[in-house]
Amino acid sequence: MSAAHATFGLAPATRAGGILADGRPRPLRDFLDFVVDGRPLLGRLSDLDAVSPLACDLPPAILTARVRGLLLETGAPLPGGRYVIYGCPECADLACGAVTAVIERDGDDYVWRDFARRTDDHADPGFGGCHGIGPFRFHGPEYRAALRALLHGGGPGDTPGRRALLIGARVGLLAGLAAALRTTGIGADITPDIDDVPAGELRPYGAVAFGPAVGEDQRACVRRAFERAAIEAAFVEGLAPIVPLLAAQVEHALDRGPAGRPSLTRLVASHSEADVRIAAVCRVRLTAYRLDRLSRARAVDVFHGLLEPGRHHIALDAKAVRGRAFVVARTSGSVLVAAVTR
Repeated sequence: MSAAHATFGLAPATRAGGILADGRPRPLRDFLDFVVDGRPLLGRLSDLDAVSPLACDLPPAILTARVRGLLLETGAPLPGGRYVIYGCPECADLACGAVTAVIERDGDDYVWRDFARRTDDHADPGFGGCHGIGPFRFHGPEYRAALRALLHGGGPGDTPGRRALLIGARVGLLAGLAAALRTTGIGADITPDIDDVPAGELRPYGAVAFGPAVGEDQRACVRRAFERAAIEAAFVEGLAPIVPLLAAQVEHALDRGPAGRPSLTRLVASHSEADVRIAAVCRVRLTAYRLDRLSRARAVDVFHGLLEPGRHHIALDAKAVRGRAFVVARTSGSVLVAAVTR
């Protein structure tokens, strides 16, 4: 790839919820962050409490409109060809502050430039510019593929074995999980149960993820239904109600099969280190997720680098894995999840 181009992708992210000092609630928001050259773009903007326009709880019509906007299939919503890249997590009002950028086509490429913070309909990059951010030039096919996957139910996820059935009563959590899975090419459907569902309708699913409110009796009924239909599916018991963590569990469950030897072969995590085994040289990202004492989701990237084949002991910050915590290891082609042991 030319040095003039940056890579583009999407990845699940969470804006943690909680209770503010004045007693007002701060809602948790799951969204899809923009990943530029392998790094979440939001992480480059310091002290910014914001989410991307691709929030996981958006109605399908609004999500579709925002995706088509980023694809430049509709007109820019702000003067000067500007689009909201990050906005208020609670109301999306520009008065609360936002980061915008000009998005334009240059041949088959998409260019994001002149990033600026704003609190009204106009932006002055010279006054409120996000210095050091951009411009970014993205290859058209890669850019379009990442965004259009959100419009087509996950694209490759429509093939047998690359769909997940999400069962539970917490529709908001499962909707966020379904949206996150679509970014990785995995289709997903949500249902409170599968009573009276014909066997043929279960055949597309390679994994079943249970929500936290699903009891053991109901889980056993679901397993029996798949057994009667002679369908081999992986059953995922969610570790915690954290969307990126659940998405990683489902991805790993669907990684079964003769797709070649995975680059990640082992992940064990303790309060002080992660034990990682690598089969082939690859770039690895380790992210720690935890629930704090108020059951709020927290996420910290604890390692991102190139590792040689073999066993590696990677130190973990005790603050990142205190309490009920988990570690996700990712490469470009595989993912592993481990609960932190004490």
